[in-house]
Amino acid sequence: MLSVLKIGVIFICIFGLSFFSSITLASCAGCLCPGDPCNLCPLPAMQDDSPKLNEPELCGKIREKVPPTSAQPGSNEYFPNLDMSIMVCVKEGGDVIRNKQRNSEFPARFYCKPPISDIVSK
Repeated sequence: MLSVLKIGVIFICIFGLSFFSSITLASCAGCLCPGDPCNLCPLPAMQDDSPKLNEPELCGKIREKVPPTSAQPGSNEYFPNLDMSIMVCVKEGGDVIRNKQRNSEFPARFYCKPPISDIVSK
């Protein structure tokens, strides 16, 4: 009887933990989720970063009109490049997303989300 009770408690714990972990994994919604579901472009483009393999047209246009910079965030050279990149993103139909919680996959402070038609065509 005691072993049946122990097995029952173990199964309840396993079920409870799997339930809570699935909620945690599903809590990521939007563009700043693992795997880059929106195919974002960092703003401004940095010289150290290489273009992605399946990069949207908009990212190339931004890099063409505003050359990648080596200026560090917060420096006087950084802000004009950021402003120009944001202007090109919006002018070409993209949306600007501010990244408040940076991580290794999304290190930039701002990203450009290409229009849906640009994402679907890739």
